[in-house]
Amino acid sequence: MTQRSSETSPPRKGRIRRVLRRVFYAIIILIAALALYAWVTGARQEAIETGEPHMKAVVYTEYGSPDVLQIRDIKKPVPNDDEILVKVQAASVNPLDWHFIRGTPFIGRLGLMGLRKPKVPRLGVDYAGTVEAVGKNVRLFKPGDEVFGGKTGAFAEYLCTRADRAVTVKPANMTFQQAASVPIAGVTALQGLRDKGHVQPGQKVLINGASGGVGTFAVQLAKLFGGEVTGVCSTRNLELVRSLGAEHVIDYTKEDFTKGKERYDVILDNVGNQPLSGFRRALNSNGILVMIGGGGPNDGGLIGPMGRPVKALLMSPFTSQKMGMFMTELTKGDLTALGDLMQTGKVTPVIDRTYPLREIPDAIRYLEEGHARGKVVINVGDSDGT
Repeated sequence: MTQRSSETSPPRKGRIRRVLRRVFYAIIILIAALALYAWVTGARQEAIETGEPHMKAVVYTEYGSPDVLQIRDIKKPVPNDDEILVKVQAASVNPLDWHFIRGTPFIGRLGLMGLRKPKVPRLGVDYAGTVEAVGKNVRLFKPGDEVFGGKTGAFAEYLCTRADRAVTVKPANMTFQQAASVPIAGVTALQGLRDKGHVQPGQKVLINGASGGVGTFAVQLAKLFGGEVTGVCSTRNLELVRSLGAEHVIDYTKEDFTKGKERYDVILDNVGNQPLSGFRRALNSNGILVMIGGGGPNDGGLIGPMGRPVKALLMSPFTSQKMGMFMTELTKGDLTALGDLMQTGKVTPVIDRTYPLREIPDAIRYLEEGHARGKVVINVGDSDGT
């Protein structure tokens, strides 16, 4: 009877191999379909509208280094009935920006970016500024309101955005520069810990890359959620991470946390500098790994830094540990929640450097180096943060 069962039931490893093979073929077919679509539509690029009244904005029409960025005079936008016009005072730089500039990973060109040249020639998402005008249907804001939020094309003197989307009132105790540093990094940390990590009071939470843009928010939020927080960073950032609330800090230049004895309930990885096997060793048996980023601007290959999340996706069904990556969704609710936390002093943005708009290529290059402490901010309007 036992022999018959072993003959009719394939070994578990064989089943896993077949599942992985099918998933692999499905991915190849999907990539091929995306490539065909991208080739057909790849020559299309949004027009850069010019005319009066004009404003200064950062544009790029080809992939390459930050030197491809240009500051041009383009037409100042006009809000429709449901939009507000914001005079941008400050914006912040994110890894997303350099990936769009360089067109990496290549698979991104098969989707949002554009195959041969950028589909959208505008950059920037995070901003803070003053409402200059509102559409006739807008009731949430009025001219003069100070706001912050997320909208493509934030590296410009003005932008229009729907009043019911990812925009909310700026905390009175925050500068424009501080508020502009929040949207992508702050919401990513919030959603990663709350929605994906499901952090509970008393859990052990490790933040890998605790001194970066997302990491500095994540340390503070994990502490607010009641976690026992361990931050991983370089030697020069140990005191910064402690000051944000981490009970424990690990200097990655001297210690590899994946080889230690401690096990964590949740790991938020902002760096992507460890293999999945290492993270699995550092997690408890039912632990959760949330991958935020990973890889630098020069990561090669078809899918670049997406390789690890794909591997995690394939492995997750066969382990009690949960592993995966997620895409941040900027929402008014989460921006408002972060604004409230900043207003009460429970969360404070960390800003490393500020640059004028004309020096945005230097700001991008600095962020690419991977050593920024907190956020890198662009001064766009009249405010200098004082």
